[in-house]
Amino acid sequence: MSELAPIKENGKSLSENKKGELLQYLTFKLIDETYGINVMQIKEVLRYSEIAPVPGAPSYVLGIVNLRGNVVTVVDTRVRFSLPECTISDDTRIIIIEHDGEQVGLLVDAVQEVFYLYQGEIEQSPSVGNDEALMFIQGVYQKDEELVILLELDRMFEHNEALGIAAMS
Repeated sequence: MSELAPIKENGKSLSENKKGELLQYLTFKLIDETYGINVMQIKEVLRYSEIAPVPGAPSYVLGIVNLRGNVVTVVDTRVRFSLPECTISDDTRIIIIEHDGEQVGLLVDAVQEVFYLYQGEIEQSPSVGNDEALMFIQGVYQKDEELVILLELDRMFEHNEALGIAAMS
């Protein structure tokens, strides 16, 4: 079995960098903003499919989908961040993550790319915006000409009851 070649940057192995641990993020769009999720939290990315509504669920819980025999709760990420609801398009995706052994889907406008950054390159997020969205932000990263808002999904799902997942599981 062959070994993967180490990733190089400016002729040096990435592990030699003094900026901390090398991380990999998936970026996605909500309206005109770019967000990032650590790929270690992502199980898979799905095309949009019909979501069965669940009566009595919080407004940001769209409902459930059947994923290979498993029931997955789908959250409208825009509504969770107090943004206007989205219209479904060909680019709409559901990002499946795992939190505390449960799979949860995040509805996003579009998935963009995967990129690498070092832990030390993450900047503290500014204290602007609403408190609901701010508590989910790990930090920001300036990627080329674009600001990427890095999310801390564990904070988003700390209280499953608040999300409505416990009642539906």
